[in-house]
Amino acid sequence: MEVRQSDFGNGTNIFSMVNDNGVRLDVSDFGARIVNLVVPTDTGERNIVLGFESSEDYTTQDSYIGATIGRVAGRINSGRFKLDGKTYQVQTNTEAGHTLHGGAPSFEGKIWQSQIIRTEDEVSVMFTLTSPDGENGFPGNLTTSVTYSLNNQNEWTLVYQAQTDQTTLYNPTNHVYFNLTGDVETPIDGHELTVMADQFAVLNSDGTVTGEKRDVSGTSFDFRTAKSLKDCFELANGAQKDLFSGIDHPFFLSHEKGADVILQSPDGKVSVEVETDQETIVIFTANFGQDKMDMRGKTLGHHGGITFETQAAPGAIEFEDFGEIVLRPDQVYHAKTIYRLKF
Repeated sequence: MEVRQSDFGNGTNIFSMVNDNGVRLDVSDFGARIVNLVVPTDTGERNIVLGFESSEDYTTQDSYIGATIGRVAGRINSGRFKLDGKTYQVQTNTEAGHTLHGGAPSFEGKIWQSQIIRTEDEVSVMFTLTSPDGENGFPGNLTTSVTYSLNNQNEWTLVYQAQTDQTTLYNPTNHVYFNLTGDVETPIDGHELTVMADQFAVLNSDGTVTGEKRDVSGTSFDFRTAKSLKDCFELANGAQKDLFSGIDHPFFLSHEKGADVILQSPDGKVSVEVETDQETIVIFTANFGQDKMDMRGKTLGHHGGITFETQAAPGAIEFEDFGEIVLRPDQVYHAKTIYRLKF
């Protein structure tokens, strides 16, 4: 196994981890993000995640793609919340007046400190960052780390840790988009998806949660048995799906034995299994509509990728049964997600 470092533009770096099977995981200190995930197949190498060729492309096109998201992934309604009786107003950055992904810029726009770690079984890159007290309105000096690891079992592991000196909110995630065809111009409609979740969160038209957990039975969001995303997109009477022209919803995981999520390529040659210790996974099917992005010499369009954002559910600060995102000074935040690659 090996890891090498190279320039990614504008004072940033990219780190390439390669295992003995030819899997390559490229991550950058710009936004502590995943840039490339390349797997070998019998028809050649496939880059199965969305990403750009330089750090500048992220700043000019979409800074969230592949990035570590924080302090709080998802939306905070009106940017207001209470902690220990005190009301906080944090930066809002959506048309509807909500806070999205911790405000802007946040984790995705920072250059993180980096450290390469090698062991007998895997190679890792650990990124660390301190978010100062009051940044975007959030209380507390928050020190956080994100560690990407690759092993010879073709597993990519993502581990988060954090501590704070004041009570604050913390709910990070990773905004990786998968497209297992290796072609960003091919929509993910033909992929088969399995999600072990009995409920999903109902959303308002502005993307905030209503507080309702709805059973997936009889809806377009029932993925407990594998089905194509095309079937979801085309199913009639899918009011929640139609709000966003696809999926942009939290799913409450049942954590049954085995993987929480399985995504398989249309040709059946590549699959990704996701296993997490988090209670929720937010799935977004790149519902970009007519917004086009240039990516690796091609054009990314509607449904060009799919995210699996492991986290507590957005709205956790409002609704008790949506999860816990309050972090106190006597606590250490820890979360882990494993992506198992099969090809």
